[in-house]
Amino acid sequence: MGRLQKILIPFLGLVLAFCFYSARENFKPEMLKGKRVIVTGASTGIGEQMAYHLARMGAHVLVTARTEAKLQKVVERCRELGAGSAQLVSGTLSHHTLTPAPLLSGGLDMLILNHVGKSYFSYFDGDVRHIQKLLDINFLSYVAMTVSALPMLKQSGGSIVVVSSMAGKVGFPFTVPYSATKFALDGFFSSLRQEFSIQNVNVSITLCILSFIDTESAVRAAADVLQMSPAPKEECALEIIKGGALRQREVYYKYTLTKIPLLLRDWAAELLGKNSNKLIIK
Repeated sequence: MGRLQKILIPFLGLVLAFCFYSARENFKPEMLKGKRVIVTGASTGIGEQMAYHLARMGAHVLVTARTEAKLQKVVERCRELGAGSAQLVSGTLSHHTLTPAPLLSGGLDMLILNHVGKSYFSYFDGDVRHIQKLLDINFLSYVAMTVSALPMLKQSGGSIVVVSSMAGKVGFPFTVPYSATKFALDGFFSSLRQEFSIQNVNVSITLCILSFIDTESAVRAAADVLQMSPAPKEECALEIIKGGALRQREVYYKYTLTKIPLLLRDWAAELLGKNSNKLIIK
């Protein structure tokens, strides 16, 4: 009976949550028309696709990434797709090198934090310096950009969208440094959201929990290890934008692939441990 409860209760929770989120689906592309949006990590993958979606919706887009040549192509494509305006800022983002958040004309409505440092997909090798470097890019730069952008976001009643991973909710093998940085994001931004609520700060925070997505970096790192097909980055990017526009607390994509491990973590941890290699990361 105990094992049956462990299976049925998570399943019931999944069904109820699915019905709840389906009922809330009321996104309209017009919500982003004329909005001023910063997208970090936008030269490839999910960030690039978010920039294109936002351009089609008529947003003013500012994109950042390490590689200026790739960013320039993204900006040109955004202009072709109908962006209200498109600009770029290139360079590595860290809390040491950040200057105040780049200003779009008239302020800022949405900050989408998506950039990520390079890591490995293997057993932890004991390299503490690698974790420190990854924390600088994957976590501390997110904090620094948020602090810099907050005055503008408070003025506009805007939104912060944080792109994270299942590896930031559940501990999986082969992702120790990466997972540490993503757990840090959850802790910081979930706590900050609570403080905003207490202080009546009209800035939403949306944490995006992603499964295995078909970005070049994720497929190169994990495709030979995982026993699952990656989800499309184009659809993933759109779901992130929807969640931010609707001011949702969290976005799960793909829903079942990200919710099931959380339910197993809470109700049947031993099953998760046996199957964790099938359920990993962004």
